[in-house]
Amino acid sequence: MLSVFRDDEDGFTTVAVAVSLLLCLTLVFTAASAGWVAARSSEVQRVADAAALSGQNAVAAYSTIAQVLDACVLSLGLTGMITYGAGLVASCVPGLTGVGLELCSAGGRVLDARSRLAQAAGEGLSRLEAALPALVVANSASCVAANSEEGLAYVGCAIPFPVRSSSDFSALEAEVDQEGLDELSERMREASAEVQEARERADDALERGWRADCGSAPYCLWERADSLAGLPAASNPRYASPDGWSFGAPLLRARSYYAARLEAERVTGRTDEELTDAACRRAFYEYALGRVRAGSWVERDDGTVSSDLPSLPRNADETRATELYTRRAWPCTTEGGTRTLHCSLDCSGATGAAAGVASLSELDAGLVARCDACGMDASDLGRVASASTSIENGFEHHWRLIVEASEDYEAARNDLAEAEGRTRELAEEGEDAFEEATDRLSGARPTLCPPGAWGCVAVVARADGTTVPTELTRAFLSSAELPAGAAASAAVLAPDDSTAENNVLSSFLDGLSAGDSVLGGAAEGVLGLWGELLVGYGGAYGRVAELGGAFLDRLDGVLGGSVGAWLRERLKGALADAGLEPVDMRLRKPVLTNTQDVLDQSGLEQAASVRELVARLPESASAADFARSLGVELVGGEGSATVTVAELTIPGTDVTIPLTVDLSSLAGAA
Repeated sequence: MLSVFRDDEDGFTTVAVAVSLLLCLTLVFTAASAGWVAARSSEVQRVADAAALSGQNAVAAYSTIAQVLDACVLSLGLTGMITYGAGLVASCVPGLTGVGLELCSAGGRVLDARSRLAQAAGEGLSRLEAALPALVVANSASCVAANSEEGLAYVGCAIPFPVRSSSDFSALEAEVDQEGLDELSERMREASAEVQEARERADDALERGWRADCGSAPYCLWERADSLAGLPAASNPRYASPDGWSFGAPLLRARSYYAARLEAERVTGRTDEELTDAACRRAFYEYALGRVRAGSWVERDDGTVSSDLPSLPRNADETRATELYTRRAWPCTTEGGTRTLHCSLDCSGATGAAAGVASLSELDAGLVARCDACGMDASDLGRVASASTSIENGFEHHWRLIVEASEDYEAARNDLAEAEGRTRELAEEGEDAFEEATDRLSGARPTLCPPGAWGCVAVVARADGTTVPTELTRAFLSSAELPAGAAASAAVLAPDDSTAENNVLSSFLDGLSAGDSVLGGAAEGVLGLWGELLVGYGGAYGRVAELGGAFLDRLDGVLGGSVGAWLRERLKGALADAGLEPVDMRLRKPVLTNTQDVLDQSGLEQAASVRELVARLPESASAADFARSLGVELVGGEGSATVTVAELTIPGTDVTIPLTVDLSSLAGAA
């Protein structure tokens, strides 16, 4: 037998060589066939991986949509409150109440837009989450179908876990007590109007007092003190304007003036009439000096003043109401057995024995007699004040104007202090309301747990009956079939560090056709503020205090030291203390993970679950059949190509833009 393959003389025979070659070729093509089978057998795992990633892509797209909507809701809320806060600040400032009303109105409209968006976003995201399982199945099934080629048919899809949403959008429902804010801002504006009215009255009274003291021409209290009493400049300073002047200045001037006039006045005269006039002037100066020395002017730290600038009598009737009338200071003599009152013992009618002193009231009562020579009585004394009060060149004329102005100033300043105190109390209420509203709007964020939040598990099966290619092996091997196979894979979302500086919100803002702002004046910057807050939703949210403070600082007319300036600083501090945490704006991308990790969160055992899922896969079916075989009903994913998630009203404009999601694009459909 060996002679067929081996020749003793020539070695291997031709038959031996032919058989050897045949065996080698058989082994080579057998190895090639085995390699093909091995390669195609492992591809089912690659398809399962791709299906898991494709299904999780829909969840990634949903997370971006939810993040953009949350950014819009939060930024609108903060924009509305910062604008409202600016309105409260302006409402505290007299003269800016109109600006305050405008800003509060603009802030209220932004908060209304935020409320509408929040409600619609919660409902829209819920609808989108209801459609998400269908999108996951459609995406993954499409991917599986696309990999069925070269005679290999795959069936399968990915199923999201959890299958049903556990998201909580209640945080979006947080509302601000706008009625309370509106009522508070209205009370602020009323108090500010009272402050403004009281300040105007105070300024007017101060102006009138200063003019009577230093500003009138040709006569004023300063000029009269200089001309009539010759007071030195140290005792008679002149103020060029009401700035730095107070009602204490004319009080000190009057003290110096009456002291000088009293010292210079001598009760002398060539006639009894002149003697009476001199005696009346001296009595009036003495009385006036006592009165102004007892007067006072006090400005307190709380803004109130106490004015006690004394009024001096300006006629006989008013004289009778003073101690000039009742004071027993006029000398008396006994004339013809009758006690008679004189202006002075130097009176020509005072010839009898001295009889003490009496008052003018006693004279009018008939207890003493009137001197026929000097004729001294209350009318003579009243003429002294009347003469200098009734004419512009009299010292007492200007003093009366100053006293009247001081009384008006005292009332106005006290009303002003009361109104400012009430405004400060309202400003403190405004600070508390602002902090509470800001905390409500920015405290809790929505809790997202949509279908697929834990991941997607893909199960892909390859049917048996796939024939191994026989083009090269037909002459050496019998035909063979690739056995059935199945694979499972899982994918989850992970942050993509390469997108840490992504501009998805900036692109979203740029894509909004907002048009021009319909606001003017102080509210003009509301749209810009919202844009900055929206784009800064991510890592830049530490700048909320900076952005809000800059907006508040743009308010003109809020002077340092005012209630409005105090409230502005308090609101800026509230923004700084709000504790807004930066949001991770990195885009999420699907990555492969251990199937067990996903199933563990679902409370499922891996081997049994995968076998069950594989067993339930139909050999050939639509995406809906795949989903139903896995226990997922496609709700909301069919029948409509788009879903309007919410409608966004652009702050500062009348533009409302529907935010629509293209489900076919999201599902990766052609």
